[in-house]
Amino acid sequence: MKQSQIFTKTQKENPKDEKSLNAILLQRAGFIYKEMAGVYSYLPMGLMVLNKISNIVREEMQNIGGQEVNMAILQPKALWQKTDRWDKGIGLEVMYKVKDEQMEVGLGPTHEEMLTDIIKNHIESFEDLPFSAFQIQTKFRKEARAKSGLLRGREFLMKDLYSFHASTEDFKDFYEKTKQAYLKVFEKCGLKAIITEASGGGFSKDYSHEFQIISPAGEDTIYYCDVPALSLSKGHFSQNEEIFDKKITKCPVCGRELQKSKSIEAGNIFSLGAKYSEPLGAFFTDKNGVKTPIIMGCYGLGISRLMGIIVEINNDKNGIIWPKSVAPFACHLLPILSGKQEQDKEILEKANKVYNDLQNKGIGVLYDDRNKKSAGEKFADADLIGIPLRIVVSQKTIEKGGIEIKERGSEKVEIVSEIKGLTPVK
Repeated sequence: MKQSQIFTKTQKENPKDEKSLNAILLQRAGFIYKEMAGVYSYLPMGLMVLNKISNIVREEMQNIGGQEVNMAILQPKALWQKTDRWDKGIGLEVMYKVKDEQMEVGLGPTHEEMLTDIIKNHIESFEDLPFSAFQIQTKFRKEARAKSGLLRGREFLMKDLYSFHASTEDFKDFYEKTKQAYLKVFEKCGLKAIITEASGGGFSKDYSHEFQIISPAGEDTIYYCDVPALSLSKGHFSQNEEIFDKKITKCPVCGRELQKSKSIEAGNIFSLGAKYSEPLGAFFTDKNGVKTPIIMGCYGLGISRLMGIIVEINNDKNGIIWPKSVAPFACHLLPILSGKQEQDKEILEKANKVYNDLQNKGIGVLYDDRNKKSAGEKFADADLIGIPLRIVVSQKTIEKGGIEIKERGSEKVEIVSEIKGLTPVK
């Protein structure tokens, strides 16, 4: 894509009303636009990143058997009254409610009631279980602390997965599979997640598990064992401060000193039991012919929040450093003109050839074809936008028989005759 064709422009100055790094960098680089506190629009390159994160999440949910659905955003008041949540808990505290001449509805902050009501009309016996369904959809919550950019919003993109089981044992098996699927998602996004025990909050009486990313920008505090494989499923320890016993100083698993850090919650999973299936009438007939409420689990992951986390973790003083898997483009092509007609003709011919060759191979490339921009402006924009590989074509590189390549975040610059190692990214 040619940079001159993207309607967004980079900004030299930080937005005056932003304090969080992710919001500052994403707005300056032209990825998002702030509509109001906690509400952002996604511009062309921002949507590219969001879609790549969504595809990573979608693939891992499908790998564990998740069936994708897309449920309505407008939620019936009657459903939430059946579970006693319309005027309590999340229904009271964070749900946006809309009333017209005919009815009152809520804008979906979560979808337990909706999906449970759907599946009760399709599940009859134990032979119909287990299964899981997920969606990637915009959620709405009245967030009182919407001041952390994409990390805490009033309108945000979320993946929510729900599983349905005939027994607690089967639920537990799926729960462990989901833990590993989540770890794969974060790893593919270039992040190290720590599985952390936490309170079930308003969703579950049992403990839940959060996926925490160590960062000074986090609103959570966790106590964890600082070992290479930070996963409870592998026997390691991490707890959210809200449930941690501060008398404990050493890991109860291995005896090492515990670490304390600020962290960002990127996802959470928890048991629902029969909390929604029973009041909403989602029953199945077991092997003995007895009608039994379906056992449920819930698994949430913030897609837009994950985009913000990636920026919080991957940056330097010059801008964003996107991991290859989620970057809007694989490379950023910069022709640097000399101001001399014959030389510039040769530079542009070489740059155009590189651009066309990359496109023909299916490699995403952003071509900075803005002739009125200086070399310094182009380099500054490239660093701010943060595409993984910068390719420079100039009189200097042509004289040396090739093109200049530099990985974002590295100081190493090379002159090469051809670009190797780039593959199309989904």
